[in-house]
Amino acid sequence: MIYEDVEKTVSKFPEISILVVGDYFLDKYLIVDRAKDEPSLETGLTAYQVVNKRLSPGAAGTVVNNLKALGVGRVITLGIIGEDGEGYDLEKGLKAIKADTSGLIKTPYRVTPTYTKPMSLENGVETEMNRLDIKNWTPTPKELEDQVIERLYDLSPLVDAVIVLDQVTEKDCGVVTARVKKAISELGRNKKDFIIYADSRAYIGDFTDIMVKCNVHELMKVFGKNADDISENEVEEYAKKLGNKTGRTVFITMGEKGQMVVSGEKTVKVPAIKVEGPIDIVGAGDSTTAGTVAAMCAGLLPQDAALIGNIVASITIQQIGTTGVATPEQVLERARSVLVDI
Repeated sequence: MIYEDVEKTVSKFPEISILVVGDYFLDKYLIVDRAKDEPSLETGLTAYQVVNKRLSPGAAGTVVNNLKALGVGRVITLGIIGEDGEGYDLEKGLKAIKADTSGLIKTPYRVTPTYTKPMSLENGVETEMNRLDIKNWTPTPKELEDQVIERLYDLSPLVDAVIVLDQVTEKDCGVVTARVKKAISELGRNKKDFIIYADSRAYIGDFTDIMVKCNVHELMKVFGKNADDISENEVEEYAKKLGNKTGRTVFITMGEKGQMVVSGEKTVKVPAIKVEGPIDIVGAGDSTTAGTVAAMCAGLLPQDAALIGNIVASITIQQIGTTGVATPEQVLERARSVLVDI
């Protein structure tokens, strides 16, 4: 790939439409000024003083944020949120980045999943404290599953690709339940040339007939294997097994080793982009997803699209203490500087 290929690809992003279906979380950062700690009169415990907060869409919302930052023209959101304050803040955050929230399902019967992240502020430096998670701990009601499946089929003809983000590890308690996975797989089986790309923390092996992305640990978990000290040859072996199971291209992210893209018996190793200085890998997988799928929608082959995903991730990991994003200008600047070396 040469720089002109990247330039041409990025120029097509405003023409693209993508549906992002899955678990939308609210990322709630609470900035705690430790110089203002005071004892509680009632308990004697330290009462932390929140002096600021940052709210942003998380999980599937992070993918949406990355797509919009890259300049993707239309991004439609499909998920389930609660009729609560967190749901209000999440939808507001999605609208602020000009995402299409018409596919969101709001219900009083579920809470809006939320990652509450207290950040200890001392001497101008923020350090993350113990996270507080709000999640749904009961199975998603069938009527809500029905709505997700109906909207999936209604919205998919309007877009160039579907991204599935299966964040919740509690079985059938999130948006991408077993029934929804089955519907997604059926959609892939019925539309063989349509881009459907799934990322799942715990259930990547449950999908068929669509593209899937996972890291090495998630890959080996599918086959009940330990990922410690595994060789690249073994990664390739099991990636091919997963590809045989899903019937589509498999993307394996390997951190500083880049990505392995397996299509049938063909394997391409896509190099990571080396960066200098401190890094923060939170959200790196989501930024890789956004760059890769947007690039495939623009016409690139999976292995070339994966390189765009790696370029995007190399930019976002340099943004410390936040789930970063990359703009088209940053992607082009990074591509200009690294493609000579690849």
